Amino acid sequence: MSIRKHIPQRTCVACRQVKAKRELIRLVRITDRRVEIDSSGKKAGRGTYLCPTPECWEAGLKSGRIEYTLRATLTPENQEQLIKQGETFYKESISGQSK
Repeated sequence: MSIRKHIPQRTCVACRQVKAKRELIRLVRITDRRVEIDSSGKKAGRGTYLCPTPECWEAGLKSGRIEYTLRATLTPENQEQLIKQGETFYKESISGQSK
């Protein structure tokens, strides 16, 4: 008799696909109303998830879906910072898949 381990599922806020939590990137609103990437997945604060693809990052940031789900307003500087950090995440995701 095999025991199946529970795999947490989350939904990408941009494309609405349900995936394993580890396949997505968590964004979290911290106490000073800024939004940052939570690479550990354990930071305190309101969180949302995005796929590691450029399309999802653009859709999430430009359409205001991230702001809506996190109940925060992104400053232009904060938005630019997230775009730059997101680029590194989906570049790592692409290189990790090709191995």
